[in-house]
Amino acid sequence: MTDQHILSAYDRDLEAIQALVMKMGGLVEAAILDGAQSLETRDVELADKVRQGDKAIDALELRINEEAARTIALRAPVSKDLRTVLTVMKIAGSLERIGDYAKNMAKRTHVLAEMTPINGPDAALRRMAREVQGMLRDVLDAYVRRDAELAEQVRMHDQDVDQMYNALFREFLTFMMEDPRNITACMHLHFIAKNVERMGDLVTNIAEQVIYQVTGEIPDEARPKGDITTSVSKVE
Repeated sequence: MTDQHILSAYDRDLEAIQALVMKMGGLVEAAILDGAQSLETRDVELADKVRQGDKAIDALELRINEEAARTIALRAPVSKDLRTVLTVMKIAGSLERIGDYAKNMAKRTHVLAEMTPINGPDAALRRMAREVQGMLRDVLDAYVRRDAELAEQVRMHDQDVDQMYNALFREFLTFMMEDPRNITACMHLHFIAKNVERMGDLVTNIAEQVIYQVTGEIPDEARPKGDITTSVSKVE
């Protein structure tokens, strides 16, 4: 087999893997938006759709990792080519985690649907989720176009999500102090807000991987962080 044939086979492998990444990214974008809408409207059927859809996201991550491993084994890429394949695997891992956070949002929608709604936070959470979805759309575009400048713009945009989270955090504290009956609902809403903020962090991780793929260097300057809280949540 000639070097040109080997190159063409490798390029075809990368194109196939990239198509899987974009498909996975599209499913994750939809999960973010549907999860936020289900929360705002207390639509448990839509929330169930998000939870069930996470299986497809997980399956795509597995397939991407398998295809990337196969490409490494068959094509033995080195230098920039190897960096490209490894970057794909890291991006898929970040997308899978974002999908987990969207699923968690949907899970809490079921609980909140049984509680008296609190005016304000649901719409604000949806705006925050749409902000993250827009960042994800842009970073996937940067990935396809190998656009390090666009990826850097996404990376810097994370501080806007942090500021939205901080505003919500203060709002939740106010609601809880005004009426102790709001505490349980606000705690669930806070977990969701923190998870959306972490989605933003994962999108910036993807942006840094895109920059690494294009330039060969991880950004060495810490991105601005606007999260002033020290609260901790986890994906269930």
